[in-house]
Amino acid sequence: MIDLHCHLLPGIDDGAADMRDALAMARQGEEDGIELVCATPHIRHDHDVRIHELPARVEEVNRELERAGLRVRAATGGEVAETALPGLDDRELRAVSLGGGGRWLLIEPAPGPLEASLVRHVGALHSRGFSCVIAHPERHPGGLFEERLIDLCESGALIQLTADALVAGEAADFLLELAGRGLAHLLGSDAHSSRFGRPLRLSEGLARLEGVERVRGHIHWIAREAPAAIVRGEEVRPPYPAG
Repeated sequence: MIDLHCHLLPGIDDGAADMRDALAMARQGEEDGIELVCATPHIRHDHDVRIHELPARVEEVNRELERAGLRVRAATGGEVAETALPGLDDRELRAVSLGGGGRWLLIEPAPGPLEASLVRHVGALHSRGFSCVIAHPERHPGGLFEERLIDLCESGALIQLTADALVAGEAADFLLELAGRGLAHLLGSDAHSSRFGRPLRLSEGLARLEGVERVRGHIHWIAREAPAAIVRGEEVRPPYPAG
C-alpha cells in the first residue's frame, strides 16, 4: 500500500514532533502493510515550511528508516492549502507534488463548505499541467457538497477520504455512501503522530470499502495502482464513474 497523505517529517509543521516520533509512525505504517509514505507537510500561511528544504528532510528520514531496519520509505510531497495556491509558482508546485512526480498535488480545501473557487483552482491547475487530489472532504460538509464533488471529479480531480474517518468517525456511514456513488478514489492516513490522533494505517478503512459494491472490485486500484501511478506522475482515471 501507498499512503499519499501523512505528516511524517519531524519538527516542520503540526506533524511528527521529532525523529523518534517519525520512526514510530513509519513502524506503525509498515506493520499495516504500507510500503511508501508521501510526507505532506502543510503548505499554508500558518506554517513556516520551506519548500526547498523538503528533499533533504525526506532523505534524512529515509536514512534513519534504513538505520532502524525498516523497509517502509518516505517520498516528497505537500498538503497545499487552497488559500496558498495564488502565491505558488509552477516550480514550487512541482517541488511539493506527490512522490516528486511533478504532476499530482494534494489540495487542502479552504475552511468551510466546498466552494466553486476550489473547482476553478483545479481547472486552472490543470491548464498548467497539474492534477489534483482533494484531501479530507469529510471536513467540509454543507452547501452544495455532493454537487461540488461531482464538479471536481469532472475536472479530473481524485477524491481522497481519511482512512480513520471510515473506521471510527461520525461521518463513516456517509463516506461509505459517497464511495457507493463513485465519489471516493483514494484513502490517506493524514497521520500526524504516533502518540495521538489518527494512526498511520489504511487497511481498516480499505476493509470498510470492501463492503461497498461500487468499489469492491477496485480495492487494489485504490490502495496501490492509483497511488503508484500518482507518485510516478502519470495520468490516472477512475475505473468507476462518479455520480
